[in-house]
Order: sequence, then C-alpha cells, then structure tokens
Amino acid sequence: MVRRLLGNLAARSLSVAGKWQQQQLRRLNIHEYQGADLMSKHGINVPRGVAVGSLDEVKKALRDVFPNQSEVVVKSQILAGGRGLGTFKSGLKGGVHIVEADKVANIAEQMIGQILVTKQTGAQGKVVSKVYLCEKLSLVNEMYFAITLDRKSAGPLIISCKKGGTSIEDLAEKHPELIVKVPIDVFTGITDEDAAKVVDGLSPTVADRNASIEQVKKLYELFCKCDCTLLEINPIAETSDKQLVAADAKLNFDDNAAFRQKEIFTLRDPTQEDPREVAAAKADLNYIGLDGEIGCMVNGAGLAMATMDIIKLHGGTPANFLDVGGNASESQVVEAFKILTSDDKVKAILVNIFGGIMKCDVIASGIVNAAKQVQLKVPVVVRLEGTNVDQGRRILKESGMTLITAEDLDDAAEKAVKALS
Repeated sequence: MVRRLLGNLAARSLSVAGKWQQQQLRRLNIHEYQGADLMSKHGINVPRGVAVGSLDEVKKALRDVFPNQSEVVVKSQILAGGRGLGTFKSGLKGGVHIVEADKVANIAEQMIGQILVTKQTGAQGKVVSKVYLCEKLSLVNEMYFAITLDRKSAGPLIISCKKGGTSIEDLAEKHPELIVKVPIDVFTGITDEDAAKVVDGLSPTVADRNASIEQVKKLYELFCKCDCTLLEINPIAETSDKQLVAADAKLNFDDNAAFRQKEIFTLRDPTQEDPREVAAAKADLNYIGLDGEIGCMVNGAGLAMATMDIIKLHGGTPANFLDVGGNASESQVVEAFKILTSDDKVKAILVNIFGGIMKCDVIASGIVNAAKQVQLKVPVVVRLEGTNVDQGRRILKESGMTLITAEDLDDAAEKAVKALS
C-alpha cells in the first residue's frame, strides 16, 4: 500500500525493465501472525491470537485460547493483500470472517488447504496453509500508521493518518491534507517531539496520549532493530478500553540483513513464493518470472533489460528476467537452464552474453552440460560476444547441438521471435 502512497519517493516504470527494478529488491515478507508475534515481543499492543493449520488445532485453540469468546475473527494467511475481498476457488467469499465461536471450525475448515484469489495474487491465487484466529476487539476508531525508507530525507519516514482501515492510496489522493509525514534523523533516532507529531496525525479520541507516544517509539525501535524496509499497520486502532492496538500489520525486511536477523529469516515461507524464484535464489541467480513466451538468460542487469525491451520491439514477450551475473559458474548456467525449461509457457530461449568478466566459454560449456541434463524441447538462440568468444563458439559448434546463432542483439531478438512459430 505504502509504495503507491509514496510514489514520489522512488522512480516507477511501467515497462518490463521497471518491473524488474521494483521486484528485484528481494525483501522478506512474513505472515500476519508472525508479525503480530514479533511486535508483541517488542512491547507493542496486538490482538490476542493463534495460528492454526488443521481442524484439530482449531478446536484446541478454541478450548485453550478463546474459551469464553462469543465471536472470533478467522483470517486466512497468505502473503498478499486484499484478503477480505478475495474469493476462494472453492467458491467461499472472503478470506477474513468474524463468526460465532461454534462456527469457527466450520469456516476454518473451508479455508485451510484451499486457494485464495485476491487482487494481489493474480488469477492463480495462493494456498492458505494456516488461518489466524484472533479475539474480536471492540474498536472505537481506526487509523493508519506506517514506517518506510525515504530517499529524500535519507532515513526512515513515519506516516500517520487519522482515517484507516481502508485504501490509504485512495485517501491520499482525495484528502492529502490528512496524511502526516515525519522524517526521523537516523543519528539521533526518534524523539518525544517526533512521536508526538505522529500521534497528532493519528488524532486518537480515547487512547492515552503519553501511552500512544510510547507505542510509536516502540514501533520505530522495532523497525530499526529488525532491519525493516516497511512496517505498515492498517488499521492501528483505539479500543474501548482506551488502548492503541496494531490490529493488522504488514512487515518487510531487508534481505541484506539476513546475516544478523537469522531468527526472523527462518520465518520465510517459500511455499508462498514463485518456486522458480526460490530455486534461482538458492543458485545465487537473479530471476523474476514474467508472463511471456521467450525465456532469457543474460549476464548483467542492464543488458537483460535491454534484451527484454528488444524482444518486445520485435513483437515477442519475455518470460522472465534472468541475470547470471559476471562470475557465474558452469553449474549456475546449468541451473539457469533448468529454471527456464521448467516454465511451460517458454516456447523459445534467448541466450545473450556479452563477455567481460563473464567468459563466453563458461557459458557455452554450461549450455552444453544443461542440454545433457535437461531435455531441450524448444529452440535456443545464442548470441555470444566478448571474452573467449571464439572458444565459446567452438564449444557450441563441436557439441552437435541444434542452435540458432545470432550476430548481434537485434538479430538474436528477431530470430527468437521467429522461432516461436
């Protein structure tokens, strides 16, 4: 959500290259129940809740955690927004339900193991492996809170709004005056004055002001200590007992901090990610799946984006962004081919290598070995240029493989598009 609200903070492109720039920043995304547990450990008020993955666990949670609750909130857990308005492929409407306690097991059973489709999942949807059972709070006011990273101020930026629980993008467009932004100096950290400005933006009606200021400071402390790139609470709410509560939160973490946030990074749920991207990450390859028919294997992000653009220019559509980098080994090239050929949508493969640090003979050997391990059922167009290009071309020629060679990038893209037919 907050990315659209802060569109002026980062360049955004509608091109395929732009899509790579946005997605290539690999940020750990965790489930709502995991975020609630993390916030609770940092002294932040969250609803009482428990995640369950089976009917037996649901029944146990109702006995142990919610013995006296008349109503319970049942939330499907997937790494995508729009759950409340989503639809299960089974036909069940909504991924979030408030139900009477004796009906919780029935609704949870209809969610667990089913595929939920929302505006953010795409038509394929995501499997709900767990549901989050939460106490139903008596909310008297819903507001919006977020912390993100701001390029302009070169530090964290806290955003607050006195209206929440709805689309913050729409609200920011219609009523920008309601959005309060408080940049934080990374050297001095958050001050009482900063936190007070945030609380003033929230405009709580019943929650204690000093206690709310302390909650904001704890949220900032979590953001910094856990290397978050985004902490968004929508809504952050006031309850009838005058508390400020993080009713629904989204947390993202910087992958570059994985070495010092080992406990948090064990929370990664690869079942919610594109399996091709998971495999690529294990092989230390930069891969983003797209919707086209021409698989691309290129060295260097700039060349990869140019390759995709030229494919589009010739009437084709790229199936992926795949940058093998400047120091890829032969085994990494083999893995790259395995990933490309695992995509049923790929009808042709374009290999475009400009050898600088990356040597053309290493790529060529990788292609040959990949062909031995993977059945190449689609045409492969190869354009090699640069370091050890003659050795690379000789390896490919002596392999006996049926390849389509190209002289330059334009020629390669044109041949790849023609190969589709």
